[in-house]
Amino acid sequence: MIKKVDHIAVAVESLDEAVELFERTLGLRVTHRESAAGFDVETATFDLGDVALELVEGTSEASEVRKFIKARGPGLHHIAFAVDDIERSLASLKAKGVRLIDETPRPGQAGSRVAFIHPESTHKVLIELVELERKA
Repeated sequence: MIKKVDHIAVAVESLDEAVELFERTLGLRVTHRESAAGFDVETATFDLGDVALELVEGTSEASEVRKFIKARGPGLHHIAFAVDDIERSLASLKAKGVRLIDETPRPGQAGSRVAFIHPESTHKVLIELVELERKA
């Protein structure tokens, strides 16, 4: 089911400040920036070869990222795994009794489809499944 780690996401209070810090201190460069209105977040992605680092800032008080930061502070938010068939992956997990946040995929970045697994089923780690944009 899992092909690879797609990205690691870090919740930040200020995307601009975090981007500047990662660029200045680590020499990284943002390769993609996007607002995801359906998630009330803005993201900045650093392409690190096979795995990306994604900084995520909540853009509203209703944002799950803002709620996360209020409860736990900034830091590791989730790990995303690439899958070939997100519907099949979700059905398999559900059949195994895994608690899902999303039972059907939602639109993600750059044409992808995503779904989250509830951290209660994964030792308190929020996991995102990502089906990358299918090429026609």
